Amino acid sequence: MELKDRVCIVTGAASGIGAACARAFAAQGARVVVVDVNAEGAEQVAREIDGLAIACDIASEAQVNDLVARTERELGPVDLFFNNAGVATGGGPLDTPIEVWDAQWQINVMSHVYAVRAVLPGMLARGRGYLLHTASMAGILTSAGNLTYATTKHAVVGLAEWLSITYHDKGIRVSLLAPLGVRTPMLGPTDSAFARNFAGPIKEPEEVAQMVMDAIAAERFLILTDPIAQKWMQHKTSDLERWLHGMRKLQKVMEAPEG
Repeated sequence: MELKDRVCIVTGAASGIGAACARAFAAQGARVVVVDVNAEGAEQVAREIDGLAIACDIASEAQVNDLVARTERELGPVDLFFNNAGVATGGGPLDTPIEVWDAQWQINVMSHVYAVRAVLPGMLARGRGYLLHTASMAGILTSAGNLTYATTKHAVVGLAEWLSITYHDKGIRVSLLAPLGVRTPMLGPTDSAFARNFAGPIKEPEEVAQMVMDAIAAERFLILTDPIAQKWMQHKTSDLERWLHGMRKLQKVMEAPEG
């Protein structure tokens, strides 16, 4: 897809990957809607790129519907919806309250579903459209010490694969961004045990934005941020038992006291 004059919605666009992609889309001539629960941050990015800022709680289907309706009124039909916003808190099954599970499921998974339900009918009627989903390598491999994140991101991978299979021949293109470590607030300190052992080579948001642009231009499904991710995927699929053994060893390294 060429982005010139396309209407693109980007969630989680006040910072990090979302902001970098909003800027990159606008540089290609797209009309960008900068969406974030952080209204001030969204306004700042929108001013930079002459975009439209809309504050939205993506965990609310009503607010997502209002977001799409306002976009269509002010800019026209949505050509690309980038489901990028997400949260992570850490924790396992015994120390994570059910309320946290519910909140993360709504933000990390159901927001994608709400967006698809809002824009897909129009895309199908026009015979074209683009759905872009940010998961994580946590959704393809896993994420040590962060069960809710790994589980919800696995769900995003499954959703994106299903959409690509089901609607490709109807003109809908789907891409899945599965980053390793990116220098954003979600990653935290780059010298942490997690970053050293699980995050892979740390990328800048602008580097990831260029990878996203390249994938959209090629209409490619999977967007990996470093070749090592492909290697790790192959290790998992070629010998799952060996991979699990290696991950358990890494988990012990991460849990060991620093120093």
